[in-house]
Amino acid sequence: MNITDTHTHLYSEAFDEDRNEMIHRAISSGVSRFFIPAIDSTYVERMFELQKNFPKNIFLMAGLHPTHVKENYLEELSIVEKLLEEHTFYAIGETGIDLYWDKTFLSEQQKAFSKQIQLAKKHKLPIVIHCRDAFDEVFEVLESEKSDDLFGIFHCFSGNEAQAQRAISYGLKLGIGGVVTFKNGKIDTFLKNINLKHIVLETDAPYLAPVPYRGKRNEKCLYC
Repeated sequence: MNITDTHTHLYSEAFDEDRNEMIHRAISSGVSRFFIPAIDSTYVERMFELQKNFPKNIFLMAGLHPTHVKENYLEELSIVEKLLEEHTFYAIGETGIDLYWDKTFLSEQQKAFSKQIQLAKKHKLPIVIHCRDAFDEVFEVLESEKSDDLFGIFHCFSGNEAQAQRAISYGLKLGIGGVVTFKNGKIDTFLKNINLKHIVLETDAPYLAPVPYRGKRNEKCLYC
């Protein structure tokens, strides 16, 4: 069986000492396709290097992470647009709204999110959404941008059943990973009510390792 990890940060500094060995371990365990979300322009070189080393296994996304939306977000989005014109990407993301750490740039996050949805539609790519403490704000943008050509993944879904059904109504699949094993996650209480066609698997490595590995570096082989 070939398993796809739909969301993993393999370029993370957490893997600098044994990145290639870890990826080979994952591949040996049956996880052979890795979709790599973007953060901002400072990570682009690392992402391309990763793809160069594992061309059959690595699938890159282009985008601007909401926690990296600052005063220069328009400049960052221009870089994303240029990258999309010059290289092959498989999704736009991760993008969205994150109000857990800071609400200073909420307006900019909303605008950046809308712009990236529009880029996804233009390039006929899926959108990969990051949402933390911001379901109302994310749904507001999705409502304004909803259309038949909007589709993608609600990454690291952590909402309730009603929010899950609403996300699905926008053409989104639910990204499910280690959080489903957390006692306070409560996702496991309603996932049985969600058709499997609306669910994809992800690790978000090196983050969010499942119980009993919570707090440790997350690796793909933990799931196999």
